[in-house]
Amino acid sequence: MDELIIAGKSYSSRLLVGTGKYADFGQTREAVEESGAEIVTVAIRRTNIGQNSGEPNLLDVLSPSRYTILPNTAGCYSARDAVRTLMLARELLDGHDLVKLEVLGDPKTLYPNIVETLEAARTLVMEGFKVMVYTSDDPIVAKQLEEIGCVAVMPLASLIGSGMGLLNPWNLSIIIENAEVPVLVDAGVGTASDAAIAMELGCDGILMNTAIAQARNPVLMASAMKKAVIAGREAYLAGRMPKKHYSASPSSPTSGLIG
Repeated sequence: MDELIIAGKSYSSRLLVGTGKYADFGQTREAVEESGAEIVTVAIRRTNIGQNSGEPNLLDVLSPSRYTILPNTAGCYSARDAVRTLMLARELLDGHDLVKLEVLGDPKTLYPNIVETLEAARTLVMEGFKVMVYTSDDPIVAKQLEEIGCVAVMPLASLIGSGMGLLNPWNLSIIIENAEVPVLVDAGVGTASDAAIAMELGCDGILMNTAIAQARNPVLMASAMKKAVIAGREAYLAGRMPKKHYSASPSSPTSGLIG
């Protein structure tokens, strides 16, 4: 399958996965390995990657030499907190500059605060970060984030952790059509068919966490998601047949039939 390119680096997998909500780091490792993901996102405010000495370190089971670690700002509700969090991540990861920005609007819905997101994006880009940004499915906002300099735009399919799937394919299609950077669905995917549908629309990739981590069998679901993303991408590249109410031309020719 064709490769995903983010900030000039190529990845063979178009599935990005989160590392939260698993039973333990062992299960996290198994699920990530089964998913085939090469980029794994880490909530700096919730997961130890070295900031808490003496506690289990996620990087001991998911090595930065094997995976691209994508620090994120989950749990941040202001641009200031998000910027501070990613500054810390850069120090912990020896200057690593590829990050995922998310600034939330409220703790109930976890819907993005777009005003704070735009402010944080401007600051981070000026500070030399390569910003992948979680946002709403507003095509105008998505374009503004791209113009600020974000290396990938990541609109939600539905609310974080909801598992409701893709609720507004029309807005997502507009974002994809107008984007000159990768567009990845982030949040709301619940099962493999949701992932396939998003990829069939032309998304460049999908980031998910809860759909895998909260499945009855996370490792098996990780395998399913891997296959769904591949199938959806191949279907998009192949180009589906037109939808019709009925077909005037049968799939098998009628000319030359016996009798």
